[in-house]
This record gives sequence, structure tokens and C-alpha cells, in this order.
Amino acid sequence: MATRGAKVERTSVSEQPHELQYEAKKEGTTAKNVEAAKKATGSNKRATVEKKLEGKK
Repeated sequence: MATRGAKVERTSVSEQPHELQYEAKKEGTTAKNVEAAKKATGSNKRATVEKKLEGKK
């Protein structure tokens, strides 16, 4: 039986606008800040990006 989405997709933030908007809304920031956090960390892992965004609050 197939599962919904690959595991990697649940643990990462892609460049897709809806993904950036979702993460921005979840963290109470903007999509631009999410993109900047991804660039600053050099990672697209959700936990790493969220940790970086926590420091910006």
C-alpha cells in the first residue's frame, strides 16, 4: 500500500511558494525570511530552518 508523500518531503522545506508560505505562517514570519534562513543555514531540513528562524524572533 502506498503512503502519502515521501518521508524526505515531511522533513524538508522546498523552494515551492506554498511550502515557503506554510513555513512562514507556522513560524509567524515572512516567506522571504524563510528563504533567508534556508540560505544562511545551507540546509533545507525543516528542523534546522525552524531553529534559525527562532533566533530571528
